[in-house]
Amino acid sequence: MSNTIKQWPWFAAGMRGIFSGPALVLMSAFVGFCGFAYEAGIPFGQVIFMTGMVWALPAQLVLVGAMLAGASLPAAFIAVTLSSMRLMPMVAALVPEIRTRNTPTWLLLLLSHFVAVTAWVFTMQRLDRVPREGRVAFFAGFGLTLTGTNIILVGVLYGVISHLPAMLAGALFFLTPIYFLTSIWASARGIEVYLAMIIGLVLGPAFHFLSDDLGLLYAGLLGGTLAFGLERIITARRKKRAQTTP
Repeated sequence: MSNTIKQWPWFAAGMRGIFSGPALVLMSAFVGFCGFAYEAGIPFGQVIFMTGMVWALPAQLVLVGAMLAGASLPAAFIAVTLSSMRLMPMVAALVPEIRTRNTPTWLLLLLSHFVAVTAWVFTMQRLDRVPREGRVAFFAGFGLTLTGTNIILVGVLYGVISHLPAMLAGALFFLTPIYFLTSIWASARGIEVYLAMIIGLVLGPAFHFLSDDLGLLYAGLLGGTLAFGLERIITARRKKRAQTTP
């Protein structure tokens, strides 16, 4: 019981993150998503369900796009799964930072559902100020609050969003990629991340003209490979220079 009591202040600290810049930007983006889903004719219940269960906004866009295209259920499932695979490295990086010897596996599996770019960046930037025994509670407080707030937001605005000017709704939705770029850049811990982002931003538009469907995939594969190779070359040269410097 005493251990549970100690967790509540950190859970509350995570909940207060709903008033942070990253959370507010994501909430603004969900306003745009709500308008997109409404205009696409997605029923209210399905929009609420996908906001809570699919959660990551890009995957929700993929799902809505698959529904509009008339894709089969297995095809939509595969598309959303492939879109969400980018979150696996985030889970792999976050779990060792928050778990303790006494953290049950089932709890980590449950909380991994709430790992998305916003929650990951917000938590990783603040973990050094949170004792290890309070980190699981801190992430749980932020993740649950952020997800729940966006579910409520989408539920309240569904239908009302149609009265917003189209330009405003589009601008709110466009905040998401801008935030993703700036937050990942700010939280990067290695040169390979900067290289991958720069190369990807250059190659993305070029490959888009070559292939509307697979341009982003090609840009990501090539950009990531080049960034990895350049990082290895730069690291090797730094080590060689350090060894030869008296």
